[in-house]
Amino acid sequence: MKQSQYIINLNSTLENVYSSTEFSEYKANLVLAFAERTTLDTLKPYTQLKQKFPNASIVISSASGQISNNKLVEEQVVVTAIQFDHTPIKAIEIQVDPTHSSNYLGNRVKNELVNPELSALLVLSEGSFVNGTDLIEELRAETAHNIPIFGGIAGDGYLFERTVVGLDRDPLANTIVIIGFYGDRLQFGFGSEGGWTDFGPEREVTKSIKNKVFKIGDHYALDIYNEYLGKYAEELPGSSLYFPLSMKETPESEPVVRTILSIDEKEKSMTFAGNLPEGSLVKFMKGNSDKLIDASYKAATHSEMDTQEKDRIALLISCVGRKIVLGDRVEEEIEAVREVLGKNVLLFGFYSYGEITPNTKKVGCDLQNQTMTITTLFES
Repeated sequence: MKQSQYIINLNSTLENVYSSTEFSEYKANLVLAFAERTTLDTLKPYTQLKQKFPNASIVISSASGQISNNKLVEEQVVVTAIQFDHTPIKAIEIQVDPTHSSNYLGNRVKNELVNPELSALLVLSEGSFVNGTDLIEELRAETAHNIPIFGGIAGDGYLFERTVVGLDRDPLANTIVIIGFYGDRLQFGFGSEGGWTDFGPEREVTKSIKNKVFKIGDHYALDIYNEYLGKYAEELPGSSLYFPLSMKETPESEPVVRTILSIDEKEKSMTFAGNLPEGSLVKFMKGNSDKLIDASYKAATHSEMDTQEKDRIALLISCVGRKIVLGDRVEEEIEAVREVLGKNVLLFGFYSYGEITPNTKKVGCDLQNQTMTITTLFES
């Protein structure tokens, strides 16, 4: 496996910032490009990328900030090109209708990607309308819960207006791209950690429909948030990223984090990136910069593989809420990952509206919010 990384600036100049030995632009199989949606609207980089990498599947996704090896990049496109030597890939693009069931997506995956050689799936999904819980449930079902699935939910900075994803074209709204990896030569490591702290009383979700919550306890969901957010209430939904919810479906369940996608002031409801079923228990959470950075270090430790292979890459998908809380210290969580993985691993990725990572057995997947999620890859 060989890899190369580039940055496209606002003048459409494409600058090479990293290349491994013997990388060939003409042999690149997969190109992943991340940038803010407003930047993508301006630059429309697909044509330029196709000319540069004529034989690659080119995937472009909006983000809330991009990771280029050692640093955070904003208002530029970060492009990572990968040349697999022993791993066939296949990518599909799915247009989704928010009013329809997710069965269509599952059928496409089953019919076009699943076969006995499938070793993993990478998912990049639009983040404005797709119910992340329904998405991963379909993917898990169609892969019999035994294929590792990783990826993330596209971002739109702090705007929460429109997220876009595209395969072999400039990206569009309401789109999901799924990439299948085949054979047994591609090796994976995974890690995901949050570092957030619970506060306040535990409350029951008393009225909800999937990922849309109407009431928590005796109060409307939006009223609860307005009460707790205080001065931040006028900046909803963006300010809710400071205060995600910890959710347990039952008192015995492991907690997962849920963050807000949108609000409805008329209904006083809130739509989250994943389901919060009626009867589930929720608590507010808050972030501390040192704990978030330490969590990134732990995630990298879990994802590290016992190998000296030089041509390794690490896909970092961190939540936009972490970026907001970390502020000027945001690059410290990237530096923490570098400290663990070492200088020979090419880092790339983006800040998201949700993270998709395999479970602790490294199969299937879970939907996370407000985590640093890392996937390390190399070919044996």
